[in-house]
Amino acid sequence: MSEKLQKVLARLGLGSRRGLEDLISAGRIEVNGNTAKLGDRVEGPVTVKIDGRVVVTPQSMTPKCRVLMYHKPEGELTTMEDPEDRPTVFDHLPKPDLGRWIYIGRLDINTSGLLLFTTDGELANALMHPKYGVERVYAARIYGEVTDDQIEKLLTGVTLDDGDAHFDRVEFAGGEGRNVWYKCSLKEGRKREVRRLWEAVDTKVSRLIRVRYAGIDLDPALKAGEFRELTVNEINTLRKAANLQELTADELPVKPLEIGGKKVKNNSQEHFSPYANARRKPLSKKDRREIGERRFESEVFAKDGNSSRSNRKNGPKSGLRKDRRTGSGSGRSQSSSLRGSSKKRSAGVDR
Repeated sequence: MSEKLQKVLARLGLGSRRGLEDLISAGRIEVNGNTAKLGDRVEGPVTVKIDGRVVVTPQSMTPKCRVLMYHKPEGELTTMEDPEDRPTVFDHLPKPDLGRWIYIGRLDINTSGLLLFTTDGELANALMHPKYGVERVYAARIYGEVTDDQIEKLLTGVTLDDGDAHFDRVEFAGGEGRNVWYKCSLKEGRKREVRRLWEAVDTKVSRLIRVRYAGIDLDPALKAGEFRELTVNEINTLRKAANLQELTADELPVKPLEIGGKKVKNNSQEHFSPYANARRKPLSKKDRREIGERRFESEVFAKDGNSSRSNRKNGPKSGLRKDRRTGSGSGRSQSSSLRGSSKKRSAGVDR
């Protein structure tokens, strides 16, 4: 069956559909020696050139889906290039054998945690599109006292600069005093949305970590700056969330990724650190304190379970609230009800 040219090229990781449409309109793409036009469809093996350079051959037409899990540290930008030459998430990733890495759900420079990359443009587009309502889960350290009324507002909805927004779930996760942790989930990715939601109820997020995306949890064995390829079961979890057909092991790439001359075993739980041979400096007092905090985080967020009400010390009486708009409720041991699909919005920057 024939498909639009830009859709085929996007699936191969050569760009976004809109960006490829611009290239086609500018006459910069050729298919089998002929200049492509908007609306052109392709079927079967073809040779495609962009600006005279061959980017697709009949041998490379079958897309191979690779997905990387990356533990993004704070201080890295989610972008290919930065005019100020700051570190980016692409600096230490292995080069894919075909296409390019596409990030799924951008994280801002001050947010750490789970960041997925794929060579499958169709998968990336579906996982970021609002119509699929893909769940993102964050661990947020909140500075300031959090009351029942504030949590109620976060669940029922507040008004931000770019429209109404709300969390689908808010759960107390640990901590004491004026620095407590909450797990919160939502199904869209507007710019800095998690931080702005908490600021809308007069609190401040002092630290933010994404711990789950589309049913995939951040691997607790993965340190900041490390990555690994997803297994076939994990990839199919993502494809199911995006309403795409599942793959078999035979349909995944066989050639291992390489970085720095070392082959990275694919489709396994093995993780790899590009910083493994870096010279280590003595730890400062601040570094040791941050390591202690991270140990606490790994214990608190290792499992995505509900917190016990008896463990709470200075939080509100319950981190879970009834969904007033739908009428569904939640008991002491239940998660608050999810709200269903969120309104259509363009897939922007996740916090």
